[in-house]
Amino acid sequence: MFEQIYQWPRLIERHRQAPLRSERERYLKHLLEEGHRHSKVVSTATYMLHIIRVLELNELRVVHEDEIRRGADSWAEYRGPFRDARHCHYGSPRSFIKYARPWFRFLGKLALPPDVPFHEQTQAFSNALRFNDGLAATTVRSYSNRTQIFLKWLAARAGDLETVSVADIDTFLATKRAEGWRPRGIASQCKAMRSFFRFAAMRGWCAPDLELSIRGPRISKDQPRPMGPTWAQVRQLLKLAEGNEPEHLRAKALLLLFTVYGLRSSEVINLRLEDFDWQSEVFTVRRAKHGGTQQYPIQYEVGEAILKYLQYARPRVNSRHVFLGERRPWGPLLHATVWRTTSRRMRALGIEIDHLGPHALRHACATRLLQKGSSLKEIADFLGHRDTKSVSIYAKFDMAGLRKVAAFRLTGLQ
Repeated sequence: MFEQIYQWPRLIERHRQAPLRSERERYLKHLLEEGHRHSKVVSTATYMLHIIRVLELNELRVVHEDEIRRGADSWAEYRGPFRDARHCHYGSPRSFIKYARPWFRFLGKLALPPDVPFHEQTQAFSNALRFNDGLAATTVRSYSNRTQIFLKWLAARAGDLETVSVADIDTFLATKRAEGWRPRGIASQCKAMRSFFRFAAMRGWCAPDLELSIRGPRISKDQPRPMGPTWAQVRQLLKLAEGNEPEHLRAKALLLLFTVYGLRSSEVINLRLEDFDWQSEVFTVRRAKHGGTQQYPIQYEVGEAILKYLQYARPRVNSRHVFLGERRPWGPLLHATVWRTTSRRMRALGIEIDHLGPHALRHACATRLLQKGSSLKEIADFLGHRDTKSVSIYAKFDMAGLRKVAAFRLTGLQ
């Protein structure tokens, strides 16, 4: 590994002989695979030697944040033979922390800060949702984040789970209403908290049946409201993504996948290069809910947009994800980035709907299919609203029928 970043034998040997060689090599390999610049990898390799020496790490162990900060201060004051006077900025405490923290986090040896309230309980709750209940990763993240909002509020009031009461929960919800939370946000918060307190009671962390007292605002399912943009607005949305800049090329491909196929955000994020069979003109989607896979024919405009992104905008790195992030290190897209891709353009068009994220385009897709005369069963199959236990698409769906459902073209875009 060191031969890939250094060309001087004495320097290579120095890195080989230092402690934690395998741990350093693993991290440097990770940085190269993520597409970091060569200069960043060299700086990281150099700093890891300083970190080992300052923190006296002869073997791998858990490192705490305060230890890293003390080491950073010590390194800033150091004026010995390991300091290059020509590069004095390398000795700043901030730089030491910047290189140390990600390395120990990558190794799984960075201790959690003591001020994270109820972290163990929240982690246990997340694991139960994911592994016991089989919920999708996005749902687990939403429930966990909303639970953490309440627990942080509780900790700020010096409360704990053993003594938490119905009055505490009511006060919390009243506070959020006063802060301007919308009824749907309150309803989602209540749903997550009911799930958490049911789990907490089973673990003996709190009094039983607290979840029964959590009642959010009633949201009528029959209440008329637009769930997604109209098809005319979809066309305008896609026009905003026209252009040859990398961000526009990626945005257009993303928006088309959400609009034409009604895919969920996580399903698009998890698309990999090998999921596209360009010869057979089909691609495979890993369903976010209930597992399984589903194949789709590659619609013409979508295929052209994805190929253009791959050819002119996607960074040349080893990652197998189709869509990569906005900046180095080149990793998979973040959900926040995908949400901004849609919400920013919807706001620019003045589209007024409850949700401005990718799920709104899923609703637009379903509405369009219904307007085109597709049956409810065809739409359900197309959007993946069933438990796909088999990885073979041909065992469940008629590809010719799906081609017919997906055959509508985005006329008027050019």
